[in-house]
Amino acid sequence: MSEQTEDLKFADLGLSAESLEAISAKGFETPPPIQRLAIPVLLQEDCDIIGQAQTGTGKTAAFGLPILEKIDSSADHPLALILAPTRELAVQVTDEIGSLRGHRNIQLLTVYGGQSISEQQRRLRRGVHVVVGTPGRIIDLIKRGDLHLEGVQWVVLDEADEMLNMGFIDDVEEILSHVTGPHRMMLFSATMPDRIVKLSRRYMHEPKVLQVDKEQKPTHLADQIYFDVRGGDKFDALTRIVDIEPEFYGLVFCRTRSDVDDLTMKLVERGYSAEGLHGEISQAQREKTLSKFRRRLVNILVATDVAARGIDIADLSHVINYSLPQDPESYVHRVGRTGRAGKRGTAITFVVPSEKRRFQFFQKAIKFKIRKETLPSSQDIVEVKRE
Repeated sequence: MSEQTEDLKFADLGLSAESLEAISAKGFETPPPIQRLAIPVLLQEDCDIIGQAQTGTGKTAAFGLPILEKIDSSADHPLALILAPTRELAVQVTDEIGSLRGHRNIQLLTVYGGQSISEQQRRLRRGVHVVVGTPGRIIDLIKRGDLHLEGVQWVVLDEADEMLNMGFIDDVEEILSHVTGPHRMMLFSATMPDRIVKLSRRYMHEPKVLQVDKEQKPTHLADQIYFDVRGGDKFDALTRIVDIEPEFYGLVFCRTRSDVDDLTMKLVERGYSAEGLHGEISQAQREKTLSKFRRRLVNILVATDVAARGIDIADLSHVINYSLPQDPESYVHRVGRTGRAGKRGTAITFVVPSEKRRFQFFQKAIKFKIRKETLPSSQDIVEVKRE
């Protein structure tokens, strides 16, 4: 099944007044393709689904809204289990579902490593309806006897291909073996590698496949450009781009941890509001940094690819490849973080002379010609500041 109903509104999807009010309060007007496809099926039918959609296409609400509609809030045990590959995505999913809950008394809990397990155990004892978490911590709580999945009616595997890439599929299968009662399963994945197909055949019953047209890839909503720069001029190039965009709110990718630290320090010394993220940063500091960025207390987040995995932040105006990514897939993944959910964004890549050939290869591999532009001049920036 692919998209056919472009003119559907939220009110046409079979949602309750409570959900429509919550959607309206968030400022959403038109459901994106994956929601138009998934929500009516999940509300009106009793089947499992496989949703093929990119990150940033609105899939959290596609499964979250039907779960909120169907859950019995008088229950005292978990009714829905949502597995996510990273802590950041788990938190993001919980926040999004929480914002769509309205006045319904539905208890949500996010569980992941690096956070106090005793607090998670206490919340589970008090009773929660929806558990969102990473596979490792979910297994830990099952083994400790704190999390019981016999009564779970909804299971969601979010970004299943990413869980495969990160080595979590065996953990996922172990978790699914504990879901023994009648339940519906939803699997969301940008791609469908063989292992994910096998998992779906084993654990899902005649799932409906809902596929968003390939043209809906987030990269197509990002204006992709590049600048030829010398290595020593990259910092100046970055500051010019930030200075000429009054509403700059962007993610800047560097190759190494030390690059992230160096660039963040230089930006702060120049008076820019910037923070850095990489693998050496503690979980507590990471969450603090992401919270500041989400609330726009900081408008420049400098990160490595690994540190940025799972960060799902809407409305980024820019993604900047300060360092060229390792491969074309990484390029697509980075660029897909702007221009999401039908909104425009700009993806900029700095290309130094020694990288020109590799960058040409990237363009061939992704079958997309990236436009060359000229950096804004000092005069251009002065003109913008005057306006």
